[in-house]
Amino acid sequence: MHIQEWLETVPAVSVYVLVGVVIGLESLGIPLPGEIVLVSASLLAAGHSGINPVILGACASAGAIIGDSIGYAIGRRGGRPLLAWLGGKFPKHCGEDQIAMAERSFQKWGMWAVFFGRFVALLRIFAGPLAGVLRMPYWKFLIANVLGGIVWAGGTTAVIYSVGVVAEAWLKRFSWLGLVVAVLIGLTSMLVLKNRAKKAARSVERTVAEPGTVPAAD
Repeated sequence: MHIQEWLETVPAVSVYVLVGVVIGLESLGIPLPGEIVLVSASLLAAGHSGINPVILGACASAGAIIGDSIGYAIGRRGGRPLLAWLGGKFPKHCGEDQIAMAERSFQKWGMWAVFFGRFVALLRIFAGPLAGVLRMPYWKFLIANVLGGIVWAGGTTAVIYSVGVVAEAWLKRFSWLGLVVAVLIGLTSMLVLKNRAKKAARSVERTVAEPGTVPAAD
């Protein structure tokens, strides 16, 4: 069976559930590839008539918001021992250095760290639990959590789905050579963006590490 034909047999509900669960668990504080799953599902929706991108984005947003809220509750109840436990279980993703950087970001930016943390892999994992540990007022956390979840999950789904639809239509009009060129352009763009993201992350880390700048938001 051709791969496209096999993908057409994948039940839409299973894709919705998978995306919501993975993103929810990641938001709760478990290091999972939520963004990769969302991007893959959005591309699948572009070539799968049975998968509704609106429902997909809604499930992703719901998973992000619910997962972060549960993470907040766990963090508020468990406190710093919870962060130490996470560091022991996932030293690569939740080590002392990663937690310290995330905590500096929260102390500097407050609720904005929850909102913009959606777009940063490290903060996306820690946002909920760390906000609870630092006793951020829940109403502030909830506003940032809901807005961040919708913008990140819904926006990612819309952009990737649109790109997938355009790419599929374009590739149907050209030969395999066009596919090769598209892949090369995509890889080059990804490497450039990744390099810029690393530079931006280093710049943000240096800014956050500077004492006596912007006071923390409650």
